[in-house]
Amino acid sequence: MSQPDGATIRPIQTSGRRDAILESLTDFIVRSNLIPGDQLPPERELMTGLKVGRSSIREAIGHLQALGIVEIKRGSGTYLKRPVSEKTLFMPLSIATQRDGLLQTLEVRRGLEVEASMLAAKRATPKDIDEMRKALDAMEAEHLEFGTAGQADLVFHLSIYKASGNPLFEQILGQMREAFESFFAQPFNRPDFASESFEFHRMLFDAIIARNAEEARQQTLAILEVVARDIVRMSDEQQQ
Repeated sequence: MSQPDGATIRPIQTSGRRDAILESLTDFIVRSNLIPGDQLPPERELMTGLKVGRSSIREAIGHLQALGIVEIKRGSGTYLKRPVSEKTLFMPLSIATQRDGLLQTLEVRRGLEVEASMLAAKRATPKDIDEMRKALDAMEAEHLEFGTAGQADLVFHLSIYKASGNPLFEQILGQMREAFESFFAQPFNRPDFASESFEFHRMLFDAIIARNAEEARQQTLAILEVVARDIVRMSDEQQQ
């Protein structure tokens, strides 16, 4: 790992604050002259350096992954995927978890996700398609076993944003989805949230590999329509 002698991770002042952890990690990456492909310190070393618990580290690393800044390789570690600097913005989002707030978030996502899917259908490289295929297979396996696939679903959609060829889609949409899903490990305490959208994901993938941008648009809208419908239905059922 490219790291100058004496570079250390500076502990945060307020334990558990994600923004403070992100700032300290960014500071460490910059001072260590890490470049894409370099490995970040192991989880235990980050915990010791930042003086925070494992859950706080994992939340921050998960956030960086959603932004497309780092890549987590199972059994290997966390690697820098995109350059960062002192001016890197993490754009903390404030999203209301009530029905109206979730629907407002979905309205913003809809336009961005449709465009990202259409661009992916036009620009996806063979490597992008291979990553999408692996992510989709993992998502389907998790869905069939547990009835839901929150994190695996996120990884699949991140692969589409990446395939768009515009890193801003991966960063903005990744953060919006991460912020949305962080409120609900199990949305509305329901394992079947958006389960009816499951079949449309394979159709979306097929449209992208067929280079059919219009079909990719339609399948993306179908997925988000299911999400919108379940937000309304399940929030109403909670109120009863």
